[in-house]
Amino acid sequence: MGMIGTVNAAARKFLSQPHQLLIDGQWVASVGGQNFSVENPANGDTISQVAKGEAPDVDLAVRAARAAFEGPWSKISASDRGRLLWKIADLIEQNADELAQLESLDNGKPMTVARAADVPLAADIFRYMAGWTTKIAGKTFPLSVPYTPGAEYFAYTSKEPVGVVGQIIPWNFPLLMASWKLAPALAAGCTVILKPAEQTPLTALRLAQLITEAGLPKGVVNVVTGFGDAGAHLAQHPLVDKVAFTGSTEVGRLIVAAAAGNLKKVTLELGGKSPNIIFDDADLDLAIPGAANAIFFNHGQCCCAGSRLFIHDKVYDKVLDGIAKIAGSIQLGEGLDPATQMGPLVSREQLDRVCSYVKSGVDAGARVVAGGQSLGRSGYFMQPTILADTRSDMKVVREEIFGPVVVALRFHDDEDLLRQANDSEYGLAAGIWTRDVKKAHQVSARLRAGTTWINCYNIFDAALPFGGYKQSGWGREMGEEALNLYLETKSVCLLK
Repeated sequence: MGMIGTVNAAARKFLSQPHQLLIDGQWVASVGGQNFSVENPANGDTISQVAKGEAPDVDLAVRAARAAFEGPWSKISASDRGRLLWKIADLIEQNADELAQLESLDNGKPMTVARAADVPLAADIFRYMAGWTTKIAGKTFPLSVPYTPGAEYFAYTSKEPVGVVGQIIPWNFPLLMASWKLAPALAAGCTVILKPAEQTPLTALRLAQLITEAGLPKGVVNVVTGFGDAGAHLAQHPLVDKVAFTGSTEVGRLIVAAAAGNLKKVTLELGGKSPNIIFDDADLDLAIPGAANAIFFNHGQCCCAGSRLFIHDKVYDKVLDGIAKIAGSIQLGEGLDPATQMGPLVSREQLDRVCSYVKSGVDAGARVVAGGQSLGRSGYFMQPTILADTRSDMKVVREEIFGPVVVALRFHDDEDLLRQANDSEYGLAAGIWTRDVKKAHQVSARLRAGTTWINCYNIFDAALPFGGYKQSGWGREMGEEALNLYLETKSVCLLK
C-alpha cells in the first residue's frame, strides 16, 4: 500500500476499503465479480482495489438513471435541486484535505496543488451551477401568422433536461473533471452515469460518497469504474440521451462514432497543442515564469498546456535561458512531500509516450535545452524539458505530447507568427504576452482558439466557458454555455 504512513486517517480509511460500483443508490460488486488495482505513480505500488465494471454493469446503471430521471428527480423543485448542489460543495470543502491526498496518491500531482486548486475549483463549480437551477427559463413570442388572418396565438419556449447522460472523464484532473461534468448536468435536471479513467478512479468514488451523503435520490448519479470497454458501451447505449467526454481527440472520434446509433447528443473536450506567444515588448519578469507555468503545470498533463512557445527573435535567447533555469530548479518528488513542485506522470505508459516524443524530436534535429530524460528511479518521473531548434513539420511540434515538454520556435514577423500559430488541427487555448493592449486584442481575435490568455495562463473560473475550436472539441465546459448543453428547448404554440 506504499505511502500509507504519510496519509491522514480519513484517506487511509478510504484506501483500505474495497471499492464497488454506485448503481441505483447502492454500492455493489460488478456483475463479473472482478476488481483491478490502482497504483501510486510515484512508486508503482498498489494503493487500492476497485471494481471492474463492464457492459452488464453499464446496463444496470443506465436503467437506474432512466428510472430516476422519469421518477423522483423530475419531481424535485429547482430550488431544492440547487440546495442539493450547494450541499455537495459544502461536503467537498469539509473533506478537502482527504480529497487532496487521494488525488495526489492516485494521479501523482503535488497535494499542495490539489488542495489549493483542484478541490476549491471543484466546490466552486457546484456552487455556481446551484445558482442556475432557479434561472432556467423560456421566453414568450408574439406571432404574426400571415396565412391565418384574425387568429391569435400564445407561443412560448420551455427548457427541459436532455435526460440520461453518460459522462467519461480523464485522469489528469480526476476530481475537477468529475465536478465540471456532474454539476451542470445535475443543475439542468439530468441523471448521470459517470465513468472515471481507470488510472484515477479514487476521487470520483469519494465524490460519489459525498453526493450520496448530500441526499440525492437513488439513481441520479451512478458511477461505473472500469476500462475502455465500459466507456464504449456507455457511449453507444441506446437508452443514453447524451454523452459528454473529456480526453484525447483520437478517442473523441470513437465516441462520435459510437453515439451515431441513436444520434445522442455529444459534447467533447479534447486535445490541444496551444501556442504561447511572447512578443518583444512583453514584461519578461511576468512572461518567463508564466510560460514555464503554462507547460510545466500539472506535469504538462493539460489539454491546454502552452506547448508551442513562440518567442520573438529579439528576446528569444533571454526567454529560453530564463525558462531553462526555472525548469532546472523544479523540485520533482512524490506528491505528499510539501517540497514537491512536480510529481510523476500518471503511468508507465504515459512516461514511455513522452520519452518517445522527446527522442523523435532529437532525432529530427531538435536541441535539448533543459531536461530530456526520465529520472532513473522508481515512479514515472520526467524532467521538465525544453526543445529548441524545432520546425513546424516536426512530430513534437504538431502532435500533443501531454507531458512537461515545450517546443520553442522563433518569430519576427506577426503575419508569419499567426500563420504558424493557427497551423494546427487543434484550437483549444493560446497565450499572448505583450504590453501593447491593441496588439493583444488584435492577435487574440485572429487566433483560432477557444480561450486566449493575455499576460497570464491557466486561469479558470466556473463562470468562464472553456472549450475548443477545430479538433479540440464540441461545446464548452463551465459557465451558462455548459448548462445549456444539458437542456433541450421546446416550442409551444396555443390557439387562443
